[in-house]
Amino acid sequence: MVEEKKKKTAKQRPPRRSWLRRFGSVVKWVFILGILGLLFAGGAVAGYVTSIVKDDPVRSEELIQQQVSQNAITGFAYFRDGQPIGQLRTEEDRRLIEFNDIPQLVIDAVLAIEDNNFYEHVGIDVSGTLRAVKQKLLNESVQTGGSTLTQQLARRVFLNLDRTEDRKVKEILLSLRLERFLSKQEILTAYLNKVPFGNGSNGYNVYGIKAAAKGIFGLDDLDQLNVAQAAYLAGLPQLPSKYSAFNGVGEFNETAFGRAMERQKLVLRRMLEENKITTKQYNEALQFDIQASLAPHTKKAYATFPYLMLETERKAAEILLSINEDKNNPESTEGAEGSTASGNDTVLLEEARQQLMTGGYRVYTTIDKKVYSAMHSISEDSDNFTKDSDTRGKEQTAGMLIDNKTGAILGMIEGRDFNIEQMNYATQMIRQPGSTMKPIAAYLPALDSGLIQPASILDDAPIILKDGTKGFHIPKNANNRYQGLVTARYALNKSLNLPALKLFNDKVGIEESWAFTKKLGITTIQDDDYHAQTGVIGGLRYGVSVEELTNAYSSIGNNGAFNDAYMIEKIVDSQGKIIYQHKVNPEQVFSEQTAYLMTDMLRTVITEGTASTVKSTYKHFKEVPIVGKTGSTQNYGDVWFMGYTPDVTLGMWVGYKEQINTLQGDTQKRQAQTLWAKVMNAVIDKQPDLFVTKEFAQPEGIVKKTVSAYSGKLPTDLTDKFTTDLFNAKYVPQDSDDGISKAKYITYNGVNYLPLEGTPDDFLKEKIVVKREKPIQDLIKELQTAFEGMKEHESLQYYLPADAKTDFPTEVDPRVDDGTAPAPPGNVSVSYSTGKAVISFTASGSPDVVGYRLYRSLNGGAFQKQAVISAGESTVFKPGTPQNVNATFYVTAVDVAGHETASGSIAGGAAPTPEPTPTPETLPGAEATPEGSLPPDGTAEDPGMIIIQPPGAEEVPTGGVNNAGGGNSNAGSGNAQ
Repeated sequence: MVEEKKKKTAKQRPPRRSWLRRFGSVVKWVFILGILGLLFAGGAVAGYVTSIVKDDPVRSEELIQQQVSQNAITGFAYFRDGQPIGQLRTEEDRRLIEFNDIPQLVIDAVLAIEDNNFYEHVGIDVSGTLRAVKQKLLNESVQTGGSTLTQQLARRVFLNLDRTEDRKVKEILLSLRLERFLSKQEILTAYLNKVPFGNGSNGYNVYGIKAAAKGIFGLDDLDQLNVAQAAYLAGLPQLPSKYSAFNGVGEFNETAFGRAMERQKLVLRRMLEENKITTKQYNEALQFDIQASLAPHTKKAYATFPYLMLETERKAAEILLSINEDKNNPESTEGAEGSTASGNDTVLLEEARQQLMTGGYRVYTTIDKKVYSAMHSISEDSDNFTKDSDTRGKEQTAGMLIDNKTGAILGMIEGRDFNIEQMNYATQMIRQPGSTMKPIAAYLPALDSGLIQPASILDDAPIILKDGTKGFHIPKNANNRYQGLVTARYALNKSLNLPALKLFNDKVGIEESWAFTKKLGITTIQDDDYHAQTGVIGGLRYGVSVEELTNAYSSIGNNGAFNDAYMIEKIVDSQGKIIYQHKVNPEQVFSEQTAYLMTDMLRTVITEGTASTVKSTYKHFKEVPIVGKTGSTQNYGDVWFMGYTPDVTLGMWVGYKEQINTLQGDTQKRQAQTLWAKVMNAVIDKQPDLFVTKEFAQPEGIVKKTVSAYSGKLPTDLTDKFTTDLFNAKYVPQDSDDGISKAKYITYNGVNYLPLEGTPDDFLKEKIVVKREKPIQDLIKELQTAFEGMKEHESLQYYLPADAKTDFPTEVDPRVDDGTAPAPPGNVSVSYSTGKAVISFTASGSPDVVGYRLYRSLNGGAFQKQAVISAGESTVFKPGTPQNVNATFYVTAVDVAGHETASGSIAGGAAPTPEPTPTPETLPGAEATPEGSLPPDGTAEDPGMIIIQPPGAEEVPTGGVNNAGGGNSNAGSGNAQ
């Protein structure tokens, strides 16, 4: 019973499950865990991807289209005939191409090596990626990239090129998005416009298939590529620096070329495998000599024409800035070329320059290649220059050649060595112009307003200017003398400073002079210059540029019409649209008659004036007429020559980088003239077609007239000096000569005075004297007053003009009679020169001496008066007594009251061997030239020549005794620049 109870209370166990049920349970849980794992992994991946791209913007279709099509396109500069100067400054050479212009051969080569499933995938190629992984893991000899063309494009446009896992994820996502918004043609075209192909034969990095064909093979048309060349190019983008056949300066790199050839063979095999080429094409391509077809090595334009490329870049950027400003401000009236940026505009100018560098612009300049080369053949020849100085450096030069009719800059010399000094001395340097400013700021405005004509008389006598540091300043001429009354032509020929200063300050006036100068394109005149009385001879605050000064002179060659100089003819954008075209807009600043008169005056600067070096060096006088003006600054810190033909104007400057380093020696001081002539000779030889006009055409309204050399007016019976020159018919003088008068006077210390009562007649002179605007006596008073306020100055005699003795007397003789006879002269002696007696003595010590008398006795007879000399003139008599005459001489001193003292000694008395006495020459007198007829000698004279009385015929003392010494002549030559 107990056992039965136990059996009844025991727990009933369920039957055991089958193995099938157990397996199903395991699968179920594995599936559940797998799902959970996938969800977790997916979440982790999603989180990882999100963390990578969380900062990346979601790019819209518009943005993708914009950035994919955006390229930095290479720009180019051209000479005036369309020949290329070179590509604008950038390390990239990129030339865009449309899909329809890409040959199928190129597409096949690129896709065969880079992405043979391009048309099948949607941005990523799984099989290609797995293949690349396998090749990498097994280190196979042939390896292909796993990235599709779309991925490569996405990476280049939107991402950096660092090899990171983050970048790869972004690249894949971007590729999918690109494939969504872009067609396969757009993706392929963008890729072939953007990828790098290494260096071209000029050293630039070539980007895009078109630039690669040009830079590597010299081919402008992709259709000219053969199978071997297409395969060669297709292989380069994988590692362009490793495969580049040229280095950074365009030199051949044999090692890299060998690697590129191995890569080319791989491309060809892949093309054959993909049935893109036949076996025959494959074999022919392997046999093709790629190296022989490479483009020849060329230098970068910035190495060949460094100055010119930088100047083109600078001027074109200024034009783009002006265009941009006009778009933003349509009412702006500023011109394009020549505008400059300052202040906040500096940033805008840099932006415009970047726009120029990357926008694919084509800039057409006015530079003539032959002219430019001819000019540089002179500046690049070291034999044409002084040897470099350890202290002063390299002798520098700058030049500018401008077309007179248009203002186009045909050529320039920007400096001698770009590697030493990259500044353009022709356009950017500002230096003092010296005397080259005289025609621009003094003579031209004076001529045009009728204030002077070439025959007008100007007084080369001192002026006294106030000086804040020295008290007073008395300007000098370069030849350290003052020549008195001269014609305007002569003053310009000899580059005399004082006539120009008087025109500038007094006749024209500083205000009008600078207003006129600004009309001729000089933009560097400062407010301070309106107070600079010496500005016309180069005393400016800053100075002028070679370009602007040459431009101003070209207006004279263009008959008074000013064209603003320019170097950019037109700018074309990357679409072929002309966005800028220069328009010639001449402004008639002065008359044709003024221009012709100025030209004729500058002609005699060369033939008779300071430009003697040009005269002796220039070789084409018979074919091409020239005129010009010299210039130099104080101590020759700068030397200039501005000259022109009827067609072109050439300006030259020579100096050192620092103006304190001066030019030394006659060769350097005339270097601007020498180089000007050499440059002009070279330009005429190499580009004779520029010089079509054989003479300076004389306009209507120009006449020739003979006038008084004292006043520039019509001669009268008193007139005994004449000058014949050209006149603007509008300004021919109508008044008679009022610049002279007859007067009785006495000369003392080189100055004419009214005589005191009682002064002996034999010391008085009665002759024609000059009535100048400022009498010499007034000048002396001003000088003496100025001396009191000056620490340093020359003697009074230094400042008196050469013709002071001819001045009309306005003051009474300052000497006062002391009531007694003067002290006698001493040391009277006689000698003989060329058979004639020379009597010398020492002056009397009495202050009231008016002069000295010479007495002679022949053969012991009575003494008779032979000659007189005024006090201060000389202490030597030359009576002309022959040596074969037995003569005795003595000298007396005479005072202002007529008191005479005996000689302290008697000289002579010898009886040498007789010699024949030569017959004295008979000198003709002078007669006034009737109006409109020839001058007294009956011959036609050069314009500006002054006809004067012959020596000995102009001064006859009233006492009837021949005055010792020769006659007075007109002002001598100067040597100013």
